[in-house]
Amino acid sequence: MKTLDKIPTSKIQRASKLVTTGAKVGVNYLKYYGDKLTRSETEAKDRLNKNNAEDIYDSLKQLKGSALKVAQMLSMEKSILPQAYVEKFSLAQFSVPPLSAPLVQKTFKKYFGKSPNEIYDTFNLNSVNAASIGQVHYAELDSRKLAVKIQYPGVADSISTDLAMVKPIAIKMFNIKGKDSDKYFNEVENKLIEETNYLLEIKQSKAMVTACKHIPNLRFPRYYKELSSERIITMDWMVGEHLSEFTARNTNQEQADKIGQALWDFYMYQMHVLRKVHADPHPGNFLISKEAELIALDFGCIKEVPNSFYVPYFELAKPEVINNPVLFSQKMHELEILKEDDTKEETEFFSALFYEMLSLFTKPFHEETFDFSDPVFFNQIAELGEKYSKSAELRKMNGNRGSKHFIYINRTFFGLYNLMFDLKSKDIKINNYLSL
Repeated sequence: MKTLDKIPTSKIQRASKLVTTGAKVGVNYLKYYGDKLTRSETEAKDRLNKNNAEDIYDSLKQLKGSALKVAQMLSMEKSILPQAYVEKFSLAQFSVPPLSAPLVQKTFKKYFGKSPNEIYDTFNLNSVNAASIGQVHYAELDSRKLAVKIQYPGVADSISTDLAMVKPIAIKMFNIKGKDSDKYFNEVENKLIEETNYLLEIKQSKAMVTACKHIPNLRFPRYYKELSSERIITMDWMVGEHLSEFTARNTNQEQADKIGQALWDFYMYQMHVLRKVHADPHPGNFLISKEAELIALDFGCIKEVPNSFYVPYFELAKPEVINNPVLFSQKMHELEILKEDDTKEETEFFSALFYEMLSLFTKPFHEETFDFSDPVFFNQIAELGEKYSKSAELRKMNGNRGSKHFIYINRTFFGLYNLMFDLKSKDIKINNYLSL
């Protein structure tokens, strides 16, 4: 894979890159209008989406940082984006161009004050994994095999300006209106800033490992604070297969169930006991060991769940609440989905929309065991997302709905459901975490 000798770090450089990309997108639309003369609307639109996804992703992977992180987040929203975008943006999870060896040396010296060979016995300047915020290198010290994560230059300093450039696109895509829209962008910005603070990540990682190490079939690396800094993390080198690679080849149902139960228990224990979750559940953050154990990595994005959100959120998972109009309305107001100044039309529309969504999404919580390999359940989710993405009525409404905490909690559950479906896990004990 081609390496990068530099990353645009200034506001002007990064904006210029996006302007160039915008021009390419404009050309793609001209091609689209021409295609409509000779092809069907579906064929023309598919080609437009494919060309746009490719040009936008090629730009973001050179910018790296929060711009690429947003693409990674969007790749998990399979019911919102066209498939061409999902496929292209999903590459941001663990397949982007790495920094060149000279830039690694320069970056390491800047962040640590020393070159790699002054700290480790051996250090491979070629990365083994490059993602949105940093890349990982293999190293050894005192017979220990280590993974060293280095943050890309300028990432932490460009978060605010990157999000300001992405904001108009997100507002249009998610139909966000109103004066309160900033609360959602501030939530994303604050979490991204936290993700660039590797000293905080070390602290969060150690706390999560201590709290969850008792969960069966779940493993974590050790983290070395003395070999880390605000922009560099050193941890154990974990041997395993990326979860997506495992799911692509696995035919062993027993292993799928074993790993799926470990993954489900891990998230339910975090959510219900710790009240904080690993809010970045994409395949690149999990490995599968030879013993079919789940290895959890990267605790930079931890979302705390306040009681004021947790209680009404999970109350709505109960049939006796969701099917009681008075209680349902009360919880909807507590979660800021319904507002006191809503019109009758808005109240009826969003009540019906969320009733339909919640009745479907909370199905696993109504059972003692659940089959996450069931394609019917996931097809229903996809169809529901497609239905509302095309809703002319929804586009007229103010999409600025719900507590800011929905952003990362919904992301967590969508990601978890997708991973469970990819694993094809069956007979998962939903409340198994209570007995751990």
